[in-house]
Amino acid sequence: MDYYHFVRREIKPLLPESPARVLEVGAGSGATLKWLKTLSPNTETTAVELNPALLGELKQNADIVIVGPIDQKIPQLKTYNLILLLDVLEHLPDSTTTLQALSKLLEPGGQVIVSVPNIAHLSVSIPLLMQRKFSYQDAGILDRTHLRFFVEETAIKLLNDANLEVTAGLISGIQGPKAKMLDLLSFGLLRQHLAKQYIMLGQLSDRKITQPRIRWEIVQ
Repeated sequence: MDYYHFVRREIKPLLPESPARVLEVGAGSGATLKWLKTLSPNTETTAVELNPALLGELKQNADIVIVGPIDQKIPQLKTYNLILLLDVLEHLPDSTTTLQALSKLLEPGGQVIVSVPNIAHLSVSIPLLMQRKFSYQDAGILDRTHLRFFVEETAIKLLNDANLEVTAGLISGIQGPKAKMLDLLSFGLLRQHLAKQYIMLGQLSDRKITQPRIRWEIVQ
């Protein structure tokens, strides 16, 4: 499917400068790691991907390739300056435990970038309110393979429960003219219903973190 080949350029504002080692979980074909190499050629990239059919492409796009479920492959991993989990954790039965385990692989000062879909988006909430129904799809917010669903509060809590402080956040889905107009006309009050994804930069903390709200920037 096409989403295996997406390049997640929208994370660029959150990227650290020239990380030595980057791990991407659920790397698809490795297109995002290939793009990262154009920004930081000396970075060592590692891809973990569940789908073995993508192995050939992955070997071309990442330095180190591991195929299989992430929970079984963690013992094979090194330590990293940056870990990417882009639209991955909602597919896992225990996303908190997996994120906790991966956060232990961070080098001092290392960071994670996590993106999760927003179940409160208007495309879901309006049919649910007006027609009392929702339909699973092959991709998107109601992807039929999603095991977890998130809104703003639970997205932040996911990172906090893994002792990760959200130091920056982006929301995507407000790039189009209709969404921009609704955001403008509502004075930002509908923003959390226009957001399709929460994209968060997290850093390991030595204390228990509880963040009720953070400042979100709109992906341009």
